[in-house]
Amino acid sequence: MKLRNIIFSLLSISCLGFFSCQEGDLIDNPNVANADAIIPRTLLLNHLTATLIRTDEQPWALSAGGAQYNISNYQYYRFNNNYNYGNTSDSYDILKYALSLETQAVKQSGNNTNVYFALSQFFKAYSGIWLSQRVGDIPFSQAGDSKNLTPAYDNQKDVYKSALGMLDNANTLIKNLIAATPTLASQKVDAGGDIFNFTYLQWQKLINTYTLRVLVSLSKRAQDNADLQVAQKFANIISNPAQYPIMEGNSDNMVYVYNAVNRYPVYSLQLNAYNNFSNPGGTYLNIGSQTKDPRIFVTSTPAPAEISAGKAVSDFSAFIGSDPNLSQAVLLNNSDSGMYSFANYNRYYVSQTGANAEPFIFIGYSEMCFNIAEAINRGWITGQNAKDWYLKGINASLATYGLSEGQTVSINFPISSSNVKVNPKGLKQGDVWGTATVNIAQFLTNVAYAGDNATGLNQILTQKYMAMFNNSGWEAFYNYRRTGIPALLSGGTGIGTANGILPRRWMYMATESAYNPQNYQKAIRDQFGGADDPLKDAWLTK
Repeated sequence: MKLRNIIFSLLSISCLGFFSCQEGDLIDNPNVANADAIIPRTLLLNHLTATLIRTDEQPWALSAGGAQYNISNYQYYRFNNNYNYGNTSDSYDILKYALSLETQAVKQSGNNTNVYFALSQFFKAYSGIWLSQRVGDIPFSQAGDSKNLTPAYDNQKDVYKSALGMLDNANTLIKNLIAATPTLASQKVDAGGDIFNFTYLQWQKLINTYTLRVLVSLSKRAQDNADLQVAQKFANIISNPAQYPIMEGNSDNMVYVYNAVNRYPVYSLQLNAYNNFSNPGGTYLNIGSQTKDPRIFVTSTPAPAEISAGKAVSDFSAFIGSDPNLSQAVLLNNSDSGMYSFANYNRYYVSQTGANAEPFIFIGYSEMCFNIAEAINRGWITGQNAKDWYLKGINASLATYGLSEGQTVSINFPISSSNVKVNPKGLKQGDVWGTATVNIAQFLTNVAYAGDNATGLNQILTQKYMAMFNNSGWEAFYNYRRTGIPALLSGGTGIGTANGILPRRWMYMATESAYNPQNYQKAIRDQFGGADDPLKDAWLTK
């Protein structure tokens, strides 16, 4: 999927250079009276929370294609499946507003110990990690200085080290506020500005849960960078819940909510059977069918050709995923011939608010459980049981789908009869095709934890991938890039890169070479030998 498509689809991005195009944004406008006036912190927080999640990170978007949850078979209505990762977009606006929130927090409170200052530290850290994990070294320590329009690049390690310090500071500030006034724990930070509607304690939990994500993302660098103390910091959070509270259940999830104005991403595609223009990916459905995962009963349908050949709609072997290695012309023909499964039309396409879909969790409890299980498996934590956290992660994911043992679920015909050549019963889109019985016990037996070994680690990472379907933005792809699990399909011409190789990173923002050329050139020389090559690893994933 070409990154230029991502760039043009992002909302609220006014500048493609991360820190090179600050002139109009970070310097006061001399033509505006009282340019340094007080800005309501609630407005700044509202902008940060409302724009934190990018368009390409939402359900059924390009991130879902990158993780092979969803494969397009017709570019016009969806996207192409190419992994030609070109120039990235950026997190410049997050940083800009985080810096403004930091300034206003001090100006309006007279101190840097208030909750808005704490949240500014979280958003600053998030903005740096967001971009660095895409490209490598970035301007960070010098970012935001209006007198320095060509900031030097921080190496990726220093970006992560600095961000971890900010996250720890944010946690400490909120902890101290709650300790001084315990009633704050259950009080909303800003009901008018925070679209996630979190309490003080929930923000603290979110910050620490996100920190666990950042630490586990450093697994390849944990042994050869002792000063980062990756394992020690992870263990310290888990062993000190009073100091570092973390998410305790799905009620603490960071959930992005859709409404009649901000509609669920694929709602508009319900017209004219556009559900026919993509299919669930083979990586996702192969895992689900092999383990008899009941979640695929509600996310997907069986392939019409498989049912026409005599299989029951509840037969896991009838769930066939699409292959991004193939050209879209072949994929469309195969899809029209009923060879592939489809997304659940009634679940995802008919409600403008996504009322029938699972919640869109951006940072959540299930992922956290798998991250803790992985840390235990790797030996970072003692006195904890990886199996317990692994099962907590699976059960938390199942709960977001509303699945229970013995439940009967309806499987609906996926697309209009005019769009598929295999429809022996003359069913219409959304008609009940049959039913399936949820057997969670069988599924849990099939994925029983193998122990703190390589097989167990593979299981943890695989189930984390399954739990991230339609959730967590690019995180599933980042986990694949870090671990190789699950093995995403590659090697074919449909991937769009030389030899069908999946990329390791994005290229830098196009404006960097124009506005900050010396620092940009130095960064790519230091990291990649002089070529901004998306097939080469940055420090994080080497």
